[in-house]
Amino acid sequence: MDSVREQTLRREEQFLSDRAQKCRDTKGRVVPEEDDEIRTAYQRDRDRIVHCNAFRRLQHKTQVFLSPFGDHYRTRLTHTLEVTQIARTIAAGMSLNEDLTEAIALGHDLGHTPFGHAGERALDAVVPFGFRHFEQSLRVVDVIEKNGRGLNLTWEVRDGILHHTRGEEASTLEGRIVKHADHIAYLNHDIDDAIRAGLFTEEDLPAHFREVLGKSKSERINTLVLSTLEHTTGTEVRMDPLVMEAFEELNEYMFANVYTNPVCKGEEGKAVLVVQDLYHYFAEHPEEMPEDYRRIAQEDSPARGACDYISGMSDRYALKVFDDIFVPRPWA
Repeated sequence: MDSVREQTLRREEQFLSDRAQKCRDTKGRVVPEEDDEIRTAYQRDRDRIVHCNAFRRLQHKTQVFLSPFGDHYRTRLTHTLEVTQIARTIAAGMSLNEDLTEAIALGHDLGHTPFGHAGERALDAVVPFGFRHFEQSLRVVDVIEKNGRGLNLTWEVRDGILHHTRGEEASTLEGRIVKHADHIAYLNHDIDDAIRAGLFTEEDLPAHFREVLGKSKSERINTLVLSTLEHTTGTEVRMDPLVMEAFEELNEYMFANVYTNPVCKGEEGKAVLVVQDLYHYFAEHPEEMPEDYRRIAQEDSPARGACDYISGMSDRYALKVFDDIFVPRPWA
């Protein structure tokens, strides 16, 4: 009798599109492993990501609003789950490999800094080799997790994580779908959070966006997903030109009214100082970092170890460490 894994692989051959990345055709892992009897390689990658330390830390990392009071603002973890849901819906509609799509989506932001993109810019300004969260996400799964052994993920998942944002496209259509879903998710949930924060109301959004894309978060996501399913041909992700134009204009609106708004970005200057002060401190005092990062400092450089340590911190852990190091205590 075929194993559960073999049955899944056979279903992939029967039901997935010719555009899909079949697990049987994977380029494999850097370190070869024996097959699992139950899970395919992409399913194992998904599970490794969900169970890793960096994934759990996402729950305490800022998405847009810096450490907000209130239970309903997005964090980097809830953003990741929303990206995964949207990406899987699109993958299912195109008969693509949902397991590969899910693994890429769950791992795409593992390397994000504390304090959102402010933390990313802060590190990029001071580390000698530059910092980009998508490259750090790949470094997390390749080098940092499991005490330096990494997760040994498949080539396709690693490729999708690395190419989920700017620049070169992912090699698989599943990876390109995750990049697209990331954009759909963050734009729509950031609108939802901005409304919750009182920056504007749903009715304040320009009429053109609401007429083309929809009058609520769920309507907008539905419009964008349907348009993607109807217009994507080959390996290039597309939408209806009218929908795409409104989507890009809405992104510009959010940059003008939310992403650069002093109401939600007013504390970012302080966050930048926290990140940079911590980086400089640990680059000069690598012996004070946890063992895994001390090892990286010794084998690579103190700058590399400090960058890996700071970028992996949650917002609240970064503030605690900063307080421990830099805030004076009363004499006793």
